[in-house]
Amino acid sequence: MSLFAKVKSSALIIPFILAIGSVACNRSAAREENGAVASGAELPPVAVTTTTAVAREVSSFIQATGSLVAEETSDVAPQISGQVVATLVNVGAFVRQGAVIARLDDRDARLRVEQARANLRQTEAAVRQAEARLGLRGGGGFNAETIPEVRAARANYEQALAELQLAETNEKRYRELVETGDVARNIYDQYRTQRDTARARANSAREQLEAAINAARQNNEAIRTAEAAVEGARAQLAIAQKALSDTVIRAPYSGYISNRPVAVGEYVTPASVIVTLLRTNPIKLQAQVPEAEAPFIRPGMSVSVEVEAFPQRRFAGRVVAVNPAIDPASRSAIVEAEIENGDNALRSGMFAKVRILRGQGQRVVLVPRAAVLRDQSTQSYRVFVVQGGVARLRVVQLGEEEGDMVQIISGVNDGEVVATSNLPQLYEGAKIRPVS
Repeated sequence: MSLFAKVKSSALIIPFILAIGSVACNRSAAREENGAVASGAELPPVAVTTTTAVAREVSSFIQATGSLVAEETSDVAPQISGQVVATLVNVGAFVRQGAVIARLDDRDARLRVEQARANLRQTEAAVRQAEARLGLRGGGGFNAETIPEVRAARANYEQALAELQLAETNEKRYRELVETGDVARNIYDQYRTQRDTARARANSAREQLEAAINAARQNNEAIRTAEAAVEGARAQLAIAQKALSDTVIRAPYSGYISNRPVAVGEYVTPASVIVTLLRTNPIKLQAQVPEAEAPFIRPGMSVSVEVEAFPQRRFAGRVVAVNPAIDPASRSAIVEAEIENGDNALRSGMFAKVRILRGQGQRVVLVPRAAVLRDQSTQSYRVFVVQGGVARLRVVQLGEEEGDMVQIISGVNDGEVVATSNLPQLYEGAKIRPVS
């Protein structure tokens, strides 16, 4: 921070009477010098360079202080219990999302995976056996008519129907012959008996066909049961594989390791902390803003942050949240902002000075820094305005520095000419000689 900026706030509270007293001293010195002139020793004009004060619109800022905290802080824990066999990170290390942080003993988990795979193969074989009993190929749809037992029963039934049809035809013909007296009754009785026998055989064949179809359907349900067993075995394998993958602890997001409390050989549980991981890009700023300024802050406003570790650098960010409540103790509101921190220069816990850019600006006067003189006795700042070839002393209030220029909050008006050299030789009423 520049010399002007460091003491700007103190200049605001210097009693004006001290500045007046200093001016009076200068006037007294001027009278003594005038006396010297009256006695015949006139002082020559002071050669100074000059420039014109200019006014322009500058951005208005809300100033506050706050602390930097990590965007995310996670105590990474294992999902299963086990013995730590490897720790692959140290405090301060940066890890990418998904990077391996630690490993647990996985021998039991591997055995459970092999057991689940064997069970899956067994259930798949049971499905193939059930399909083979029905004459189905793997993955084929069920059709009872394709089952050998069903086909044989249907053929038998169709044959019985054919025999029944022939017996019924013979019975009808001989019944008519009996009625006309062309054949004897005993011959007709034989054909009627053959019809009844064929009808009974057809009914029996139909029942056998239905029984074969029902048996095939039951066997098909056995396939469904076996397939359900396969799905259960696959689920068990997935659970075993997850348990195996859980023996490897990975980073949930990219960040820095701030704590690693475990070591190789320790037995950990899901309640144990393997590492503490901080997400620091972007890093979060929590600033306290006076309640009078809180209504003017909205999410999306630009933020500039300074920290003591990097006095010549400003970090940019934006407001993401404004707490609607005012702290009754400090009479301030908490404002949160996200600050870009790609190089990890900003660390969690740092104290920060904050400037929040407001929408409207203010008109200020700018003069060169060389035009401002600091009075050590009153800790105030002075500018000499040139009017009619004479220096006029002004006590001024400084604002922000902008390169070689400094803002004048009060004391100098737009368009006034100010001296920029030999300021220690000037005093109120001193004659000057402008030089280029």
